[in-house]
Amino acid sequence: MNLQKAQRQQVKLRVGLSGPSGYGKTYSALLLAYGITENWDKIAIIDTENNSASLYSHLGDFNVLPLKEPFTPERYIQAIQVCEKSGIEVLIIDSISHEWSGKGGCLEIHEQLGGRFNDWARVTPRHNSFLDAIIQSKIHIITTSRRKVDYSLDQDSNGKTKVMKLGTKEIQREGYEYELTVNFEFLNDKHLVNASKDRTGLFVGKPEFIISSNTGKLLKDWCNQGISLEAVKAKIDDCSTEEELKAVYSAYPQFSKETYSLIVAKQSALAALSSQMVPETSIINHQNPK
Repeated sequence: MNLQKAQRQQVKLRVGLSGPSGYGKTYSALLLAYGITENWDKIAIIDTENNSASLYSHLGDFNVLPLKEPFTPERYIQAIQVCEKSGIEVLIIDSISHEWSGKGGCLEIHEQLGGRFNDWARVTPRHNSFLDAIIQSKIHIITTSRRKVDYSLDQDSNGKTKVMKLGTKEIQREGYEYELTVNFEFLNDKHLVNASKDRTGLFVGKPEFIISSNTGKLLKDWCNQGISLEAVKAKIDDCSTEEELKAVYSAYPQFSKETYSLIVAKQSALAALSSQMVPETSIINHQNPK
């Protein structure tokens, strides 16, 4: 456990779009994705909305993976993995609401187990695995989710119970928004959005707006700031001494898992060039980082 200097590194975006049906989530997600990659071939959409993505095929030759019920967390994870292995750069999951409240989703799984509070101990790990598949993915991910009107029962000054409208609530387990880089909430059917959460600072205090491909370009420029894994790998490849290699390894501990095999190979190559054995603890202890 060591202190280290904070460093900005390039990241993959996790963007959320939420709103009622008909507010333009799918269309906006596609424009956003194109702004990020500028290549329709590198965009895929996991379509749980009865092939609604095909309505926008005129935009470009993006890829579609239809996902039918049951909408279990495991089937979502499998679909994400298929897209990752296909060389996709931006993945749209339209929508994630089915994983929570759709046929075969978490709420139905919980009900089938008995609907008791203790039954969540068997459902939550499955839901968390779905979230991990999104958070830990090596590609950009855009998710859409439905919103519904939320109500509460309150008493007025006369003691009478009234149904109070609280606004709209996202159909997904509470707390999902915390995992996102940016979360855009649709305000009306004119496609206006605001950012209910924004780690980038690009939309803080800004008036509502309509998402376009330029929005994706702004986000891409933001996430490309800082050091990238590719740049660190290039630094390792350029090392000509073990001292330089050790300095690079120590400088970027956030990439230790991804660069482990490259570090070991470079260390062996340098040792071979100097006709010396590789010291057991010269750089790392040859234990794969977890």
